[in-house]
Amino acid sequence: MSERWAEALRDEPPVLVTGAAGFIGFHLAARLLDAGVAVVGVDNVNAYYDVRLKEARLAALTGRPGFRFERVDLADRGAMAALFDACKPRRVVNLAAQAGVRYSIENPHAYADSNLTGFLNVLEECRRHAVAHLVYASSSSVYGGNRKLPFSTLDSVDHPVSLYAATKKANELMAHAYCHLYGFPATGLRFFTVYGDWGRPDMAYWIFTERIAEGRPIDVFNNGDMARDFTHVDDVVEAIARLIPKAAQADPAFDLAAPNPASSWAPHRVFNIGNHRREKLTDMIAIIEAAVGRKAEKRFLPMQQGDVLETWADVADLEAAVGYAPDTRIEDGLTRFVAWHAGWRAQRAAAA
Repeated sequence: MSERWAEALRDEPPVLVTGAAGFIGFHLAARLLDAGVAVVGVDNVNAYYDVRLKEARLAALTGRPGFRFERVDLADRGAMAALFDACKPRRVVNLAAQAGVRYSIENPHAYADSNLTGFLNVLEECRRHAVAHLVYASSSSVYGGNRKLPFSTLDSVDHPVSLYAATKKANELMAHAYCHLYGFPATGLRFFTVYGDWGRPDMAYWIFTERIAEGRPIDVFNNGDMARDFTHVDDVVEAIARLIPKAAQADPAFDLAAPNPASSWAPHRVFNIGNHRREKLTDMIAIIEAAVGRKAEKRFLPMQQGDVLETWADVADLEAAVGYAPDTRIEDGLTRFVAWHAGWRAQRAAAA
């Protein structure tokens, strides 16, 4: 892949990547390092899922030229101020968040601490240091109960169906307010069902792979009548990398009488980061079954609270902005993941 985006970043202070022990943050840090861009990785390494996986990701980054890790909780205001004072970043990528739609119903306060207070601290430090660009994670969940497909950044996102989605919508509003008030540019990224090697054990594709491999039944919600825009992590990271040096700009043609939700008079933008395809849940399961070499025992269950029926991304504006759109076939991405997961399980078994 082209690395023209990295040229300007190599001459700047390290890119600050929060959530560096997480799934997407780990892959982004590795991609930046591969391109010769220095990275300060930040994470609190919490126990939302297996800490051994997070530590293994960090171990794969530690020791690489240009990488430094700081164990910091975004909700710790003083620690965040000290971090920014020490690093003086020009570019910040905020990927740290409390993830998970279903978990937000059981543990709402974790989302307020990380996704609201933590993000406010990021915004405050970006304001204080007048950063050149903040790129931050939003989510396709902001589309909530929308039934118009594909989801477009031109659509209204005022009807979330989970607290997680509401916090991500709040992040977009908070970022816009700071861009308007203080003039630094920010870009929000609405990720669509990211999957791949080193992924998250709480996500369906991981759970299905593990249980099918072990001969255990899988829970299939809404009787399998669901669809997702599955987006491979390599594609997500490529889109982020190309956007980091491309600071959001104010739209001089923005019309307050007929506002465009995808644009603003402030230097703030949002993009969908998706594979722009709908994949049936049942097809995803079939691909995993073929890769594992075993049929799944399925337990069909009703729709879970907070879930949506389907997602599908319109990425025309992303492609226009950076000349790139995700394109990894789900058959290829899931087959690669199943092979990686087999190696991970073997490694964990050997270490037990």
